[in-house]
Amino acid sequence: MTKIRAAITGVQGYVPEYVLTNKELEKMVDTTDEWIMERTGIKERHILKGEGLGTSHMAAEAVKGLLAKTNTKPEEIDLIVCATTTPDFVFPATANLVADMVGAKKSFSFDTQAACSGFLYTLATAAQYIETGRYKKVIVIGADKMSSIMDYTDRATCIIFGDGAGAVMLEPTTEENAGLMDFVFQSDGAGWVHLHQKAGGSRRPPTAETVAQRQHFVYQEGQAVFKQAVVKMAEASVEVMKRNQLTAEQVHWLCPHQANKRIVDATVKAMGIGQEKVMMTIEKFGNTTNATLPLNLWDYEKQIKKGDNLILASFGGGFTWGAIYLKWAY
Repeated sequence: MTKIRAAITGVQGYVPEYVLTNKELEKMVDTTDEWIMERTGIKERHILKGEGLGTSHMAAEAVKGLLAKTNTKPEEIDLIVCATTTPDFVFPATANLVADMVGAKKSFSFDTQAACSGFLYTLATAAQYIETGRYKKVIVIGADKMSSIMDYTDRATCIIFGDGAGAVMLEPTTEENAGLMDFVFQSDGAGWVHLHQKAGGSRRPPTAETVAQRQHFVYQEGQAVFKQAVVKMAEASVEVMKRNQLTAEQVHWLCPHQANKRIVDATVKAMGIGQEKVMMTIEKFGNTTNATLPLNLWDYEKQIKKGDNLILASFGGGFTWGAIYLKWAY
């Protein structure tokens, strides 16, 4: 029996018009352009402005562009899954809103949440719907409005994050040199203490006190997160290479989560690949959490060739981490 794999057949990104530069941040918090660039590699990030605009706005724009690019009618979509850490509402799911906004009336939709590893996990999850033969067209979104949970008086976090969305189309293929080939995922819930949002969930519902204490923003212990990310993202990438007997020369592209350039450099060193094979958008987009991987693919789309071996890797709060090996299908 011929094996069915899930192949990416299109990718589209969206970033808001407003750009927050390091020079502007210098006026907001005690930091400098040089300090930010040296420690993170980030020069600017896009911020979603406008009353009533949430993550769904950016996600819908990315999906509309994807539908147009792939010449797909909204009613042809079977499933939409949105990886996000900043949903429009606690409920309904942001994916529900996006499906309605783009006119995907025959699809079902749901959200996933695994912090910065969300898109990676969701891509593998959505692929199962294709591989079983049950569905033909699945859209996977990674989108976050991180500015909505940023404390712009906290220089440790506000310099890192930006807003954006990306979406990919998954369709079945029986080609040997196309599709999602393998993945390595892991998580460690003990890491939550180092990276989380202190209030707003069921453990600590919103109150006047939690708002006054600024507990609805991202809390991060940078060094603790950095030490784990440097090791775990590299380990997962190397493991998926070994499992599939891939040499450094056979890896055409590394598509890494854009949290910190030093973390990416450690992964590159462990894999033994050259910097020319690394997709880097951190300088102009910052860390857009779930949007970083699809924005990478979108930005580099014209440089990727059919049959290229890609390693997608990420590390996020939770802790969550992993890597996917896929062959580019177009």
